[in-house]
Amino acid sequence: MTGTLSLIVNGEPRRAAPGTVADLVRSLELNPAKVAVERNGEIVPRSTLADVAIADGDVLEIVHFVGGGQEDVTEDTWTVAGRTFRSRLIVGTGKYKDFAQNAAAVEASGAEIVTVAVRRVNVSDPKAPMLTDFIDPKKITYLPNTAGCFTAEDAIRTLRLAREAGGWDLVKLEVLGEAKTLYPNMVETIRATEVLAKEGFKPMVYCTDDPIAAKQLEDAGAVAVMPLGAPIGSGLGIQNRVTIRLIVEGASVPVLVDAGVGTASDAAVAMELGCDGVLMNTAIAEAKDPLLMARAMKLSVEAGRAAYRAGRMGTRKYADPSSPLAGLI
Repeated sequence: MTGTLSLIVNGEPRRAAPGTVADLVRSLELNPAKVAVERNGEIVPRSTLADVAIADGDVLEIVHFVGGGQEDVTEDTWTVAGRTFRSRLIVGTGKYKDFAQNAAAVEASGAEIVTVAVRRVNVSDPKAPMLTDFIDPKKITYLPNTAGCFTAEDAIRTLRLAREAGGWDLVKLEVLGEAKTLYPNMVETIRATEVLAKEGFKPMVYCTDDPIAAKQLEDAGAVAVMPLGAPIGSGLGIQNRVTIRLIVEGASVPVLVDAGVGTASDAAVAMELGCDGVLMNTAIAEAKDPLLMARAMKLSVEAGRAAYRAGRMGTRKYADPSSPLAGLI
């Protein structure tokens, strides 16, 4: 490439535009005030990073401080369909007072993914506010879903339209059995998953809390399985921890609890069971203070995940004193 320099940066060849060491550091999205740089075997004083020019053939080492060789727990990410996220909380975009409140709740939650329903454009008022005016799809990943679909055909059609509208292939599939419980129809759900996977979609799939059904979805092409904790919008919390744990143990794709979360402790339980994440809408949108609840959910997901990684103590039938009884006065 003309006009660029050939460098070795941290042991790897790299092309860079002419400039200073500080320019190079910033081009790597690093803060010059937080790194140390060695150039051709000599330390470049931090105070001179903006003055020292890089030259063709330079060999540079750029370092920063990390904690004692231990794992960086702040980088506990998860990956679905090749896309990596830091937040393990996914939030919905329904039931809020307005789009502004919805956007504020998403920000408070720290979520990087939001589910969005596919609905007809209001052709009688084409200038009406739209969700994209408040939540930028370039910054937050939109996950189109098939909420309200009761047949595989309707769900497939909806997601084909979603892909045409926004180019999305990572989608959330749900095919409901009936309106009272909003439980998934697993026969239709599996059939839709197979079709969508063959068409290049990457479906994250809402399902019953059934380890066998979850495995069938995975075999059909689901990139994530999303067992319900309780009926959609019920706020009852996770009703069957045993089956959720069995799904987690048997899955080779991410597992996220979807539906039924009512408060922060419910989200923490899901994460303590080893789930990769939690999806919720009503628990935040219908809270008396949605923004405060969004913040609480963020913290509870983080706490539950940390507890799972830490490994809880074993349970016992009887008391076990923290302080030894021997040597009492």
